Amino acid sequence: MTGINNKHEGLKSMGLVVGGLALNLICGQIVSLLNLPFYFDCVGTIAAALIGGFLPGVLVGFLTNIVSVFADKYNIYYAVVNVLIALVAAGFSQMGYFRKITWKIIFPVIGFILLGGGIGSVISWGLFGNSMGEELSSTFAGKIYSNLIANAFWAQLYAGLIMDIPDKIISTAIAVLIYKTYPKKLKPKRDTLDLVAMAKRGISLSGKIIISVTFIFGIAAAVVTIVSFNLFRDTMVQSEAEYATDTAKFAASMLDGDKIDEYLERKDSAEGYFRIKKYYGLILNSSDRIQYLYVYQIKEDGCHVVFDIDTPDTPASETGEVIPFDESFAPYIEDLLAGREIDPIITDDTYGWLLSSYVPVYDSNNRCKCYVCVDIAMPNIAEVERTFTFRMTTLLLGFFITILTLSVYLAKRFIVNPVNSLAKLAGDFAYTNDEARKETLDSIKDLEIRTGDEIEQLYNAMAKTTRDTVDYINESQRKNEAISTFQSGMINVMADLVESRDQSTGEHIKNTSSYVEIICDELIKEGKFTDILDEDFKNNIVSSAPMHDIGKIKVSDTILNKPGKFEPWEYEIMKTHAEEGAKIIRTVKKTVDNKELKENYLGEAENMAHYHHEKWNGQGYPCGLKGEEIPLSARIMAVADVFDALVAKRVYKPAMPFEKAFSIIKEGSGEHFDPAIVEAFLNAEDRIRAVTEQLH
Repeated sequence: MTGINNKHEGLKSMGLVVGGLALNLICGQIVSLLNLPFYFDCVGTIAAALIGGFLPGVLVGFLTNIVSVFADKYNIYYAVVNVLIALVAAGFSQMGYFRKITWKIIFPVIGFILLGGGIGSVISWGLFGNSMGEELSSTFAGKIYSNLIANAFWAQLYAGLIMDIPDKIISTAIAVLIYKTYPKKLKPKRDTLDLVAMAKRGISLSGKIIISVTFIFGIAAAVVTIVSFNLFRDTMVQSEAEYATDTAKFAASMLDGDKIDEYLERKDSAEGYFRIKKYYGLILNSSDRIQYLYVYQIKEDGCHVVFDIDTPDTPASETGEVIPFDESFAPYIEDLLAGREIDPIITDDTYGWLLSSYVPVYDSNNRCKCYVCVDIAMPNIAEVERTFTFRMTTLLLGFFITILTLSVYLAKRFIVNPVNSLAKLAGDFAYTNDEARKETLDSIKDLEIRTGDEIEQLYNAMAKTTRDTVDYINESQRKNEAISTFQSGMINVMADLVESRDQSTGEHIKNTSSYVEIICDELIKEGKFTDILDEDFKNNIVSSAPMHDIGKIKVSDTILNKPGKFEPWEYEIMKTHAEEGAKIIRTVKKTVDNKELKENYLGEAENMAHYHHEKWNGQGYPCGLKGEEIPLSARIMAVADVFDALVAKRVYKPAMPFEKAFSIIKEGSGEHFDPAIVEAFLNAEDRIRAVTEQLH
């Protein structure tokens, strides 16, 4: 009979959990469909806790967020709120607050509000910062922030609490109604936890289980979190250091070490000074990750400024100005004076918390003449670390409370050996390298705990957390390696631009990118080319548009900057830049392993470089393609390229008036250009005009 009763109790508990979970999901779906200013995602949690006690309520709360993660990936981090609501509901129910409906019911309701509106708002803050995601209370929070509280966090917290009051009152009322009308024959034996009795008789077996599981899971969670955080930080810092070093090397490749003294002596009157400074400005503005870019000649009296680029917050130092050494540079001064290479360093002094990479520049006699330095802002890394740590902690906390409840419920099961095994495993966690991570996963797998109780749940939770962490680290490393490979390939190719003397290319690539973006926006708005053109396609071609004329680096500067009309043979040479550009980008693609990057971003870069001089009527070059044989990105670039060439001042012609250039594009529809793209271009006249006036 005991076995039958246990089976029946198990079925009753399972039915209660399934029913509570379904109720939560259905209520949430109704709220979403009717666009109501509530959540109602804990009605089933409270009802299950009132009817069955701690374990059913916790399971319903936890599983609700696990299942709803398919609708919103961030729901997993709110599991701890639903689990805590279950504990509060079960605790107040055990103390008799729901036997009779009296004014005392206000206390559990207040607890639900503090958990849902308070802790829920804190979790939202940790996940999204000031943006707060898309919380229902965001508009209300904005009003509080504007009119009452000049602090975004407190405004959101108060708004969340206020908005949660009607939600929890209605949710509690529905849950109590279910509790009072739930069929008695379907109610499982309540799962109780008599803390008063435990205190009187000392630590019971349940208490020992609570302490043991808390201790073990705490150690495991702490080790996983700390090691993961440290490895994540090391990976982030290493990635930023490689990025800073690669950028500094790229910038250093533009400098001739034999001209450094001339730059210091003649400053902006030195040949090539402005060209170098212009390129450095483009490099600095190419990424939000770069805080400062400058070139110093290191001497005994300090840092002599060769180049320094303005930033919005910090004006550039003048060439020749001497900057005293910061105290944090004391360990590196000897090496810098000797012209040696140094590893990237992290400092926090005059200019803030920075990661700096110094790359030496040598003259023809192999003497170090100066250092090119790129500074990366460390607060950006700190914000990513904060989000990572918060998510890890919140996720582990939800798992922990659920597993702890399961452990108490199954206190009489055999647990000593599995607990000792898990404790040993927690102490042996290691993520320092690929082999250590594999050994950690193999060790977890080899345990094969199949006790069918809370220990197995703990084991599975730890295994999942560890796998997720390892997968996250491996994925981060893979992406970092792909980015590093791509950067190296691009740096090797783009270094040749230093030799290019096309006086118009710098502005031209900026202008055409702006026109390409406007054309894409208009085409998307008009619903054109929907099988190809979307936001990802637009972002790819806007980002790769600056490379459409990269082949010009293979054209002689005598031809490239000729002030008059080309001779036929000169024009034939000029036309080769399209094919040469495609070859260069193909070379870069060979260095890239990331399939998406190779096919999308670099694929469209190759299309634009190769075919942007093809014409709709087939009379273009280099392949004589016509109509839709020409890739869409190249057809868009053709319009942008020709228009900018018309309105821009060049060495061989003055700038053409906007109206005339606009009419030439219109006349080229169906001959030179794709009619649909011309139509979109003409429809965006106001935006085109605004950009043209700004750029020219």
